[in-house]
Amino acid sequence: MQSFALTVKCKSTRGIVAAISAFLATNGCNITDSAQFDDQETGNFFMRISFQSEEGKDLSSLSDGFAEVGARFGMQFGFHDESEKMKVVIMVSRFGHCLNDLLYRWRIGALPIEIVAVISNHFDYQKVVVNHDIPFHHIKVTKENKKEAEARQMAIVEETGAELIVLARYMQVLSDEMCKKMSGRIINIHHSFLPSFKGANPYKQAFERGVKLIGATSHYVTADLDEGPIIEQDTVRVSHAQSPADYVSLGRDVESQVLSRAIHAHIHLRVFLNGNKTVVFPASPGSYASERMG
Repeated sequence: MQSFALTVKCKSTRGIVAAISAFLATNGCNITDSAQFDDQETGNFFMRISFQSEEGKDLSSLSDGFAEVGARFGMQFGFHDESEKMKVVIMVSRFGHCLNDLLYRWRIGALPIEIVAVISNHFDYQKVVVNHDIPFHHIKVTKENKKEAEARQMAIVEETGAELIVLARYMQVLSDEMCKKMSGRIINIHHSFLPSFKGANPYKQAFERGVKLIGATSHYVTADLDEGPIIEQDTVRVSHAQSPADYVSLGRDVESQVLSRAIHAHIHLRVFLNGNKTVVFPASPGSYASERMG
C-alpha cells in the first residue's frame, strides 16, 4: 500500500485530532505514525500523520475531501506522497566537507532526495559533482554582478523544479529578495553553535575563550543574517590539549551531521515554522537509523 503524510497547522481548539482521525478512518486510511504539538504560548497547533490508503484513494481526492475539515478549523494543510523524493539544489563555495557528506548519504540512500543541480562560485568541486552525474553550474558572484548572478541561480531552481536550496558552506550572503522568495525553502549550516561566536573564524574565537564545547547550527535562511529559525544543532566536546586545527576538524564533522539531519527533517515534512522558531517532530523508527548515520 502507498504511504502518505498529512501535515496540519492551525489555531488550537477542541476536536482537531478527532476530526482528522475520523476523516482518515471514513476514507479507508490506516494511521501508521502520528505526532502533534500544542503551543501554549502562541495558541498554534501542529500535527504530522503518516498513513496508508487501504482503499487506494489518491492525494487529490483525499485533499479535496478534507477541504471541509480544513475550512472548519482554519487549517493550513497538505497531503504528500512519502515515496516522492524532494528536488534539491546544493550551493557550495570552497569548503567541501558538507557537500561530500551529502553526496555520500545521497548515493547510499540514507538521504532520499533528488539532487537536481550543484551551484558554486568556484570550480573546486566541479569534477566531484560531474562524476556523480549531477549538473554543475559555475556562477561567479561579485559586488557588481550579484543581482545578475542570483537571477541565474533562481533560473536554475525554477527550471529544475527544485523545492529546496541547501547552502553547504556557500560563503555568499543572499539578497533579501531571494530570501523572501524562497522563505522556508533555504537551509544553511552555520559553523557555530548559535548564537555564540558569530562572525568570522568562530573556531579561533572559541579556542581563545577556552570553550569545552563547539558546535554547529542548521537554520532556515532569512534576510537577517544567521538569525533564521533553527532546525538542528549539535556539539562536540573539546579540551585544552587540542589546537585550533583540531577544533576545525571536529567542527567540520559536526557541521556535516547537523546539516544532513536538518535536511532529513525538512524533506520528511517534520519541520513547521512557528514564528521565529520551529517545531521539529522526531523521526519515525523506520528512518531513525539512516538519519543518524555517520
